[in-house]
Amino acid sequence: MLAHALASDVKLEIIETCYRGHAADAASHAAEGGFDLVIAHGGDGTVNEVVNGILRGGPRPDKPMLGVVPGGSANVFAGALGIPRDPVEATHVLLQSIEHGTRRRIGLGQVFSDVVEGGKGRWFTFNAGMGLDADVVAGVEKKRAKGRNASPALYLSVAIKAYAQNVRKPQHFTVEVPGEPPFNDVGMVFVSNTDPWTYFGDKAIQLNPSTSFDGGLGLSALKTLRVPTVGRYVAQVLATGNPKGGNLVRRDDVGYVRVKCEEPANLQVDGDFLGRTTAVEFRAVPHALTVAV
Repeated sequence: MLAHALASDVKLEIIETCYRGHAADAASHAAEGGFDLVIAHGGDGTVNEVVNGILRGGPRPDKPMLGVVPGGSANVFAGALGIPRDPVEATHVLLQSIEHGTRRRIGLGQVFSDVVEGGKGRWFTFNAGMGLDADVVAGVEKKRAKGRNASPALYLSVAIKAYAQNVRKPQHFTVEVPGEPPFNDVGMVFVSNTDPWTYFGDKAIQLNPSTSFDGGLGLSALKTLRVPTVGRYVAQVLATGNPKGGNLVRRDDVGYVRVKCEEPANLQVDGDFLGRTTAVEFRAVPHALTVAV
């Protein structure tokens, strides 16, 4: 039904993905083939692949515009852009954008590390991180590989186990941002390209409320993952969406975040596990992508 609605207004070529990275390859071929618009119908993982495919070789004015029709279990990027979660409503918004030529140029994040294939950087649309959140992503992917569905209950059970592991064996990161001395012995690092970070039902979860697609990256890093600190942090996030505190390193508009650690730690971007590494640089890239909205 969605394809029929779109095909009534545009010349449409449909590709159903069948392997990891297929959406990125298809989007890259579309960019090379001179397509004006590439539509991602799926969750944040699909959107991330499509973005990386469109921008393969770097941002250029002749790159296709991105359209998003939510269809996965998580649609944080679409929500941050104000795109309806309902696929039918989102298709209507997309058609209106095509008809009236409405679009938005947004900034993205790019991560550089030895675990990023090709060494050219991996684009991310809304978040990336090292430490606890990446441990949860890695744990969920491992469970899904064994046939488990990515349900809220699965995420919760993996998160509890990952947190307990971090309390028993804390991770230690050194974090650098422009114009400041390094922050040493940080327990977890979370980098945002926009805010909110995700949704708890219909409630927006905000870590860096001044971060947006029009500015730099947001940093939210906890110096310790002890129960009192984490409990206070979570309570602030849920209650006010404006967390503060002596154990929180927060910056809302930075050009880069560099992270180092002695022991390899997990790295995730847009909820996709990339691997374990000891050094990462996250960079803000302004006006990297045009989105139909």
